[in-house]
Amino acid sequence: MVVATGFFDGVHLGHRLVIRKLVEMAKNAGDESLVVTFWPHPRNVLQKDARQLRLLTSLSEKKRMLGELGVDRVEVLPFTREFSQMTTLEYLRDVVVERFGARSIVLGYDNRMGNDATDADFVENTAISLGLEVVRMDNLRFTDQVAISSTKIRDRLQEGDVVQANQMLGYNYSLCGVVVGGHRLGRTLGYPTANMQLYEPLKLIPARGVYFVKVNTLGRDFFGMCNIGCRPTLGEGKERTIETHIFDFDEDIYGLDIEVSFLSKIRDEVRFSTLEELKCQLSRDKEVCLEEKLKINN
Repeated sequence: MVVATGFFDGVHLGHRLVIRKLVEMAKNAGDESLVVTFWPHPRNVLQKDARQLRLLTSLSEKKRMLGELGVDRVEVLPFTREFSQMTTLEYLRDVVVERFGARSIVLGYDNRMGNDATDADFVENTAISLGLEVVRMDNLRFTDQVAISSTKIRDRLQEGDVVQANQMLGYNYSLCGVVVGGHRLGRTLGYPTANMQLYEPLKLIPARGVYFVKVNTLGRDFFGMCNIGCRPTLGEGKERTIETHIFDFDEDIYGLDIEVSFLSKIRDEVRFSTLEELKCQLSRDKEVCLEEKLKINN
């Protein structure tokens, strides 16, 4: 068994470097590739800024992505306070080697496991002492100054920079949920919207504003524009909503699945004096999105 272990939030390009090596080694050895991951996130259990932490991928999304990358098996371990007390030696010996029968392990450049792991060198040396074949990957950098990490990607999304976030992820960041009823104001303005309720409450929602998006619903792909915000023009300003106007679409999808993938941010959230001003701005937003769509199609 060839193993990689970690939380892998986002399954970003840095993670994919590890996963590709894992799959390659397993195939070359005629062995099985295994990813050992955890749920929930350690910070949610250990209460290190748990209220602020939001995730790039739900557990089901993470498992699906790992499978698409060729991983033979994904094991999810419950992360508890008791589990968090394991040392590096205990985790590698009792879980990785004895429980899962690992002969080789692929480590990320900063891969740490166990409550006594001072750095990745410590983890690597402990694994070698147990007779594991160890391959440690170099870090993958987005720029000379920025190494790709889940934290950096969360920061970009919270700033609304979905373009850079997507570049570090290696795919377009998306939200998945069910279409729920709204105030139907968009329909009266000529821009009906699908209001989304997320399946994963801890999923990170990008910064407030208007985005050019790709939408998947009814098994088909469409383009559209998505507003994330609190409807300041209506004077609500409380609950954040995710409303998507789907281009060239006029079907009833209440109660159905929807996935919204973010391509670029068009503008920040703005409070308008009148609904007519809002309607004019929506028209301009759509023009910008259609121009972006043309660039993709060309």
